[in-house]
Amino acid sequence: MIEVTLETLQMSLVSPHRIVVLREVDVERYLPIWIGPCEAEAIANRLNNVEIPRPQTHDLLVNVLDALDADLLYIHINALADNTFFAQLVLDVNAQRIEVDCRPSDAIAVAVRLDVPIYVAEEVMDEAGVYPERDLMPQGQEDKDLSVFRDFLSTLDADDLPSNQNS
Repeated sequence: MIEVTLETLQMSLVSPHRIVVLREVDVERYLPIWIGPCEAEAIANRLNNVEIPRPQTHDLLVNVLDALDADLLYIHINALADNTFFAQLVLDVNAQRIEVDCRPSDAIAVAVRLDVPIYVAEEVMDEAGVYPERDLMPQGQEDKDLSVFRDFLSTLDADDLPSNQNS
């Protein structure tokens, strides 16, 4: 398993498509995942510390885990099949490890609420991970400035991709 961090959340103002970008820890390799607008909003709300008066779906799941005295240990993006990512919530319930299948977008929305690690299976990162092209980056800015990579992401046209890539 490869540990990643949430690098950025890209939102288009002209389409409902959103991309969450995960970055491999200590390596400049990224995993972009198309997600739905509701999940993107749930992630963004938490990252921006937006207070919602009543629990939303991901908050509800956190409340259920708490009520059942279950601990979310980490999330694991464990598979990629037919352009669809798969993930698991890895829980500790009464000293028993339980893995719950879910969409990566939902797993990430819960992970940011509970501040737990995010892992990606090596084969998933090998297949879908990307390295920014050094030639596109300004001289001397390779590790400090990812604006070129972000600009590239913002120009992607989601309508050109298969519709089943949303996760």
